Amino acid sequence: MKSMKMELVGAMILGILLFGGKDTFAQAAQGMQQPPAQGEKDKAPAPITTTPLTLDVAPPPVSAEEDAAMKAFRDAPLTDVGKKNQMGEAFVLKYPQSRYRVEVYSWLVKGYYGIGEVDKMEVAGEKELAIQPEDATTLAIMGQTLPRAISASMPVADRGKRLDKSEQYSKKALELIPTLPKPAGLTDEQFTAAKNQTSAMAYSGLGLVAFRRGKFNDAIPNLEQSVKLDPTPDPVNYYLLGISNEKASHFDDAIAAFTKCASFPGGLQPTCKSGIEEVKKLALTQLNVPR
Repeated sequence: MKSMKMELVGAMILGILLFGGKDTFAQAAQGMQQPPAQGEKDKAPAPITTTPLTLDVAPPPVSAEEDAAMKAFRDAPLTDVGKKNQMGEAFVLKYPQSRYRVEVYSWLVKGYYGIGEVDKMEVAGEKELAIQPEDATTLAIMGQTLPRAISASMPVADRGKRLDKSEQYSKKALELIPTLPKPAGLTDEQFTAAKNQTSAMAYSGLGLVAFRRGKFNDAIPNLEQSVKLDPTPDPVNYYLLGISNEKASHFDDAIAAFTKCASFPGGLQPTCKSGIEEVKKLALTQLNVPR
C-alpha cells in the first residue's frame, strides 16, 4: 500500500507537470489549444487533450453552488486521498452533467489507484475516457494497472477482456504522447521527464499483457523500455522482466533483471534474490539462449 501511495504522488505530480494547474481546464473549455491539467509511481489536474476540449455542445451554466463545490474539491489536501475521493464521488453524483466532471473523474482514477481500488478506478476511467478519450495519463495508468489486478479467481473471459482493454489503452497512450504540446512555463527537461514517465506506464501495461498471455519474448522489449524510460523504475517491472527472460531461456538477462529488482528494498526483494539463485541453477543444466 505504501508503494502505491508513493506512485499516486508521482501520478499527481506528473499530471500537474504535463497539464498545468487548476485553471487549465477552464481555459481549454474556452477553446484554447494548451492541454489542461495518475501519472509504477499522486491534484486535481484537468485532462490531457491535444484539441480544444468540448464536454457538451451547450454546457449548462455553472451555478454558484457548483462552483463552490468544485473549489472545495480542488482545495482539498492531496495528502488525504480518501477524503478527496469522497468529495469527488459526491460532486459527480450531485452534478452528473457538470462541465468539471472530466477533471473530477481524472482525479478519481488516480485516487482509487492510490488506495488500490482498481474496480472503482476502472469505472471512473471509463467515464472520463467516454467524454475525453485523449487523456494520455489516464490511458497509461489504466493500461498499467488493469492487468496487474487480474486474479486466478477471475473468469477466463473477464481476464481476456481486461487484457484487451489494457492493450488498447496502452497503445493509444503511446500514440498520443509524442503529439502533446509543451505547456507554457515547463522546461524541456521537465516535459521530457513527464512524457517518459507516462510512456513507461504504457510500456509496462503492454509488457504485462504479453506476460499474462505467455508471450514472454513480446513482453521483454516492452518491459525493458518501461524501466529504461521511468525516472524511478518500478521493481515489479524488473521482476516481470526477470521471469520473462527466464521463461525465454535468456538466463544472463534474467539474472541481471532479478539483481536489479533485488536492489530495491521491499516485499519483492527476497523473491528476486531467490530468482537469481533459481536461474543460476537452471543455467547449469539448460542452454542459455542469446538474444
